[in-house]
Order: sequence, then structure tokens, then C-alpha cells
Amino acid sequence: MSAAQANVVVVLNSRDATVQLLDQSTFKDLSTFAVGKEPHHLMSTPDNKSLIVASSVGNELIFLDPKTGQVQRTIKDILDPYQIGFSPDQKWFIANSLRLDRIDLYRYDGSKLSLAKRIPLAKLPSHMAFNAASTMAFITQQGSDQVSAIDLASQSVKWTIPVGKLPAGIAMTPDDKYLLVGIMGSDYVEVIDWRSQKTVKRIKAGAGTHNFRSAGDGRHTYVSNRVSNSINIIDQKTLENVGMINVPGGPDCMEISADGKTMWVTQRWIKKVAVIDLVTRKITKMIPVGRSPHGVFFANAAAR
Repeated sequence: MSAAQANVVVVLNSRDATVQLLDQSTFKDLSTFAVGKEPHHLMSTPDNKSLIVASSVGNELIFLDPKTGQVQRTIKDILDPYQIGFSPDQKWFIANSLRLDRIDLYRYDGSKLSLAKRIPLAKLPSHMAFNAASTMAFITQQGSDQVSAIDLASQSVKWTIPVGKLPAGIAMTPDDKYLLVGIMGSDYVEVIDWRSQKTVKRIKAGAGTHNFRSAGDGRHTYVSNRVSNSINIIDQKTLENVGMINVPGGPDCMEISADGKTMWVTQRWIKKVAVIDLVTRKITKMIPVGRSPHGVFFANAAAR
């Protein structure tokens, strides 16, 4: 079966600097090809016509066909794009530069990126989230244990607050009220009222609380715990931990099928991707991939 005929799963093998394509139905390896050094994260363009792979050390963005995984084009001289994101109104694109301690803020016109401003931050800007109105972006900084709010209109830092040790993933709750921050240096999700700039709760999760993936139901989100080898289910209305799934090998990024029944998870430390039945909360398959698998994507996924 060719990649074009398959329901393709795209996996980024960060240490190998490769993209690996898997068949979503048969779990077979379709192909592997080299990309720029250290591809970590990926996301689709707002029109869903391209999948952007961020090559942090390669200093480039590689655009793939989201259905086949084939390369469409490359944009060079995007410096250290560790994590990337579009604002909800699709007018802004941000590249977090982890090793350069800054974010690059671009204007987006539907096809072209234009650099608006480079904004220095403290240490190791990692993940990002936006408010619903697309007026603010929120950036975790792993090296300085902080979250900063970026005012997009003025392209400046509006505020910075301290959080727990090694903050990583960050997500906005569906009601636009709270930020959820994965505290990787501990074992909890920190809940921030971003309007008052205060922590209002800590939700106990697992050691190495890291990254989020919305369940697509408008209420729940999953959070991976890289050290305790687990994934927790967070109810974003009650702000409670309502379940756990055991996943060995340092679970990291997650992707969920449109019907909400299946999750694919990169297992960072054991060169595999786990396929999980979300009804039984059990692993049904572990697929060998390359070294340090990080981002994972497929086109027929649940809403984020």
C-alpha cells in the first residue's frame, strides 16, 4: 500500500531527524525520510491543506501533505522553531525558540509568514496557548519556571508569573477561563486564572507532567506524565483528575481519532508509538519507530 492510499500517521523521530509514516489501519511502516535536525513539534495550517513540521536545529519549517505525508515545500531561516502555533483568528503564527530564549511573532495572511517581532523571554520558552479572542499568547519557560503573557496587538510581554518547576505543556480551558500548565519537574497540573494572574489550583497527576491533548468532546483533556509512565484525564469543568492510563516509555505527544475511541502516543524513551483503546484504557499495539519519537499527527483526528 502506498502512502497516498493509506490513512497516514506522521511521527517525528527527533534524534534521527526523520519523519516516519505509519498506516493507521494496519499499523505497518510505510516509509521514513530525512528532514532538518531535531524535528519536535508539528501542526496543520488553518486551512488543513498542509502539515507543518518544525525543525528546531535545522532552522526551517517543512510543509507536508497531511493526508499522505509527502513534502510540499520548505521555508528556511525560521530560527530554532521548537514549538509552533497559530492564533485562533489565524492572523498570528508563533515559533518558540527554546535554545535562543525568545519567541518569533509572525503575521499570517493565509499563505505567507511575515516576521513582526522577536520578543526575548527568560529561559527555555517551551509551549504555548492562546485566548479565544486571539489577543493574548501564553508561553511556558522551562528554564525560569515562569509563564508569560504576550499582548499580540502591541507585540510585547504583558505579564510574567512564577509557576512550578519546569513548566512544559500549556492549554486553555474551553470556557477561556483558566490556563492548564503541566509541571514537568513535579507531578501536577497548575491551574491559572490568567485574568487575575493567580494560581487557583493544583491538580495531582503523575511525575513529569508534560503535555496536553484535548479529547475533542469540549470538556476533557489528556495530560501525559513522562516520568510516571501514565496519562491522566482532566475534567476541565470540575478541574479534577478523573482517570489514568498506563503507558510505558515516557509518553509524550498524543493524537486522538475523530470518534474519540483511539489514541496514538509517542513513547519518547523506547522508540515506539502506543495505540490505546480509550474505551478500555488499554494499549492494543506498540509500533517500533525511530529514536526519541516526539510529535504525532493524522488527518482524521478529533478536534483540538
